[in-house]
Amino acid sequence: MSATPSRRRSVLGRVLLSYAVITLSFALVATYSVLGQQRSVRETELMRSGHIPLIIVLRDVVAGQNTFNSQLNNITEVKNPADKQVWFETQLALGRPKVFAELRSALMRAFSGEDSGVGRQLLAEAGTIEAFLQGDREILSRLFEALKREDPKAEALRDQLVSRGSQALAQLRALEGRVNTELDTLMTEISARERRTVWALVTWVSFTIILGFGVALYARRVLRPLAAITARAQAVAGGDLTPQVAIDVNDEIGDLARTFESMVTAIGRANRELLEAERLATIGRMAAHVTHEVRNPLSSIALNLELLQDELPEAGNPQSTNEARALHRAIQREVARLTELTDQYLSLARPNRPDLQEEDLGAVVRSTAQFLEPDVARARCKFSLEIDESLPPVSIDESQIRQVIHNLVRNARQSMRDGGTITLRVKAQADVVRLTVEDEGTGIEPEVRGRLFEPFLTTKGQGTGLGLAICRHIIEAHKGTISSEPNEPRGSRFVVELPIATPTDAHTAL
Repeated sequence: MSATPSRRRSVLGRVLLSYAVITLSFALVATYSVLGQQRSVRETELMRSGHIPLIIVLRDVVAGQNTFNSQLNNITEVKNPADKQVWFETQLALGRPKVFAELRSALMRAFSGEDSGVGRQLLAEAGTIEAFLQGDREILSRLFEALKREDPKAEALRDQLVSRGSQALAQLRALEGRVNTELDTLMTEISARERRTVWALVTWVSFTIILGFGVALYARRVLRPLAAITARAQAVAGGDLTPQVAIDVNDEIGDLARTFESMVTAIGRANRELLEAERLATIGRMAAHVTHEVRNPLSSIALNLELLQDELPEAGNPQSTNEARALHRAIQREVARLTELTDQYLSLARPNRPDLQEEDLGAVVRSTAQFLEPDVARARCKFSLEIDESLPPVSIDESQIRQVIHNLVRNARQSMRDGGTITLRVKAQADVVRLTVEDEGTGIEPEVRGRLFEPFLTTKGQGTGLGLAICRHIIEAHKGTISSEPNEPRGSRFVVELPIATPTDAHTAL
């Protein structure tokens, strides 16, 4: 069992990653500092527009309650209580609602966002105090009624109001204390955050400087093999074309060394490929010549077989007649096979130029599948068509594209000996229309897939190996592409891409 190859490392990727870490470090420092400054600005603005106005409003509320209590202390001694009654009623009707409304507004401005929970608590306390003070209205009304009657109970009512005012004043001062505590906490947090920001900045800058030195040393070590490659290049320039063992480095420099060392081998391989190309060209010319020489005799044989069929006796020895007809049918099948074979060789040697017309590829695929469905069904297979609506037209030779579809479907059917589904998809993508033929067969070995469209290469026990080569010639003549890839979890997928038609494509031969 061979060892698992180590993961390839990229020189460019490693160097860029190192410098990216440095850049990221500076970015983190800058971002952290900016965010900290922004938060400090927001909190300072909150103090200016929220907490300080809140403290002022609270002091006004406390001062107003003190004034209210002071006026109550002397209410029983005034000569004209009716004048005082107007002042008190004005305070209850307008003064207190106004200052408490300002207090609620200031609380909501000062404690919003992250401090909304604290703000709700303080609002609830302010509401409780306001609700408590609303009870003064009824007691104050009874107090002035008693003063008008010079009722001795007026003293007790005054004392009750003074006592309630003292309680409300204590609650307001407690609320003021809580606000001051929250403000002190905020100031402490701001100071602590500024200290953390400074320390983080110093730490990250120090780390980045150390990291920069480390990256420089690391880059030097990574690029060191380039010196050996330079020396080897100088030796090759001097005429040393003997392949040597490449530097064992699993990155681009190692790839460069291995590619460089394989250069001499590549030159020899290029020469062999040139000879192979010439051989294939010669085979093509021979195939065209042989096809031309064979087609005429085959046509004559086929014609004579038809005439012979008419001459076969209808009666006589039944066994002899049946054997003659069986031999006649066998000869006809072989003649048909040879005719098809010569057609394939001729298509490969002298491909026809496509007669381009704007067509709907989806309609062509759908009609071709309908024509091939009986043959597919006999092989215990079925079609699955996924064709988009409103496909853009493509410039194609319909008969040639039908031949491509037929070849691909036949290969898919032959790869599924136990039956299965052949999926045909047609969809527009960017500037092409894509046709996909998928099967659930045995698949194609990776080493074979790279040479799949070469002439005479076949993965079946029998066949000429020309079908996919002809498909490639046809698709390339249409300025398209054809490729093969695995179809997970099993099978193969052939992908044909044809360019969307343009006004200059119609009736243009390539």
